[in-house]
Amino acid sequence: MEDGVVSEEDVLLWSEKEFHDAAKRNDPERMQELIEKGVDVKAKSKMDRKALHWAAGAGNEQALRLLLDHDTDVDEKDTFGMNALLLASWFGHLKVLQILVSCGAKLSSENKDGLSMLHCAAQRGHIRVLEFIMEDLEDVRLDRLDKSGKTALHLAAESGRLEVVEFLIGMGCTHSLKDKEANTAVHLAAKCGHTEVLQKMVETGVDVDERNIGGLTALHLAADGGHYECVKLLLEVGCDANAQTNKNMNALHYVAQHGFNREASLLLEAGIDKDAVDDQQNTALHLAVFNNHAAFLRLLIDAHCDLDIADSRQQTVLHIAAEHGWQDSAEMMLVSGVNLNLTDKQGKRCLEVAARGNHVLLVDMIIKADRFYKWEKDQMSSEQDSWVGRPLSFKQDHQPETQHLRSVLWSLATKHLCRGEWKILAQHWDFSPAHIRAIEQQWTGTKSFKEHGHRMLLIWLHGVGMAGENPVKGLYEGLVKISRTDLAGEHMKPVCVAVQESHNGCFFFFYMKLFPCNISLDPALLPMRFRLCSSISIWNDVPLFVSQSPRVHTAKGKRRDRLSQDVLCNVITSE
Repeated sequence: MEDGVVSEEDVLLWSEKEFHDAAKRNDPERMQELIEKGVDVKAKSKMDRKALHWAAGAGNEQALRLLLDHDTDVDEKDTFGMNALLLASWFGHLKVLQILVSCGAKLSSENKDGLSMLHCAAQRGHIRVLEFIMEDLEDVRLDRLDKSGKTALHLAAESGRLEVVEFLIGMGCTHSLKDKEANTAVHLAAKCGHTEVLQKMVETGVDVDERNIGGLTALHLAADGGHYECVKLLLEVGCDANAQTNKNMNALHYVAQHGFNREASLLLEAGIDKDAVDDQQNTALHLAVFNNHAAFLRLLIDAHCDLDIADSRQQTVLHIAAEHGWQDSAEMMLVSGVNLNLTDKQGKRCLEVAARGNHVLLVDMIIKADRFYKWEKDQMSSEQDSWVGRPLSFKQDHQPETQHLRSVLWSLATKHLCRGEWKILAQHWDFSPAHIRAIEQQWTGTKSFKEHGHRMLLIWLHGVGMAGENPVKGLYEGLVKISRTDLAGEHMKPVCVAVQESHNGCFFFFYMKLFPCNISLDPALLPMRFRLCSSISIWNDVPLFVSQSPRVHTAKGKRRDRLSQDVLCNVITSE
């Protein structure tokens, strides 16, 4: 075969490539054949590697000895500054290293990163090579620095080489030296999560609160990496849990960025300042919400962190959730009673921020919360029943118990209410101008009022449910208030009213008279407090008729599915 180049990307001839391959697989016979044919033993690959590099890196003693007989330049380096001596140290080939030393290899060699053979062996954990270097060779500096300022101890700690760390400490290396970023071996062990190495370094008596160039201690680095055991160890040995970096960040800020719950629990138990602010006035809560770590947010809320602290943009954590539309995070804060009236630098409350971002569901959640807490405040001095004992949520309602009622409200909003009437209803039900503006900001168009009305009705229904009030009565009175007696009056026949006993107390759902049919109720199935009479008269203009039939029919006589087994009153068409 013609001896051409191997490929356009390589610079070796075919015979030279074969010679390199023979050196890699320790085939001195094939290498000798090629030498006799005139192959260039000093030929280099595109990375400037000769056959000598490959033999040394692979630990091939026979191939190495053959090459040393024909290639006198034992210290020649490849593209990365690695020569045969450094490669043997890196890969832990003690016998090859000894051969190279005996052939006069330069002991002070270093690669482009400043790594000596001591650095290479320490980083890779080759203890026998280290023993040879330190015990059999002369003029080897134990604390020699590479170009990043790291000693062999730094590299061993960073790589988690416990045996090497113990060896170097035993040889008398300096424990507290810093690299160019002012990291000690303790910093590097904590950063990379090497607990056993960290334990060994702590036993030497080093300062665990030493700071690097950014002001970070080992605890900051362990927290940032999510290294639970390292965080635990550092706290146990008494490190400063509240140490702050040059950016005023404590360890809780770092775990908040990543959502490390277990590490956060350790820090909170250690008494870390949970409301500390960094140079941008961010608390750990801000960082958790900004990165959408809902579970972490739950942990901080349970620890009673201050939800109302504002950052450098005067944004609270709820502003951030509203800006991004994160409903789960917002729900937790709303349930916890966050202040809804705080404004950012632009003078906007969280409701306006959510509306501006077109986060419709979140807008509705904030309005629900605002209305609920105003209602709750009004109850503080009254003797009325409280909502306590019932689950509090401001998310969109998907409960099967309210499905029928929600369908009725949809029909009312989209088929019966005229333009502007939903706003009059909202005002009657104490929706604020800000609430109405936020609802109106979504869904523009000639028929958008239908969507606005539907959303308002669902928000109202949430408040009625939390207050334990009767939605039928409230809706009836509201329709009368806006002069829609055609919907509320006696001459319009209601579809049905159903009352259900829920797990947490009494919850109401109903069909209003949006379809032309009558209803009948079995009073024996009603809770005692609702067995008023055969003609229930709490709404003077809404007559209800009693019947024993358990079936429900539409106006056209088609049978509908039976209501759920929990339903305590059955509805049918009255004859």
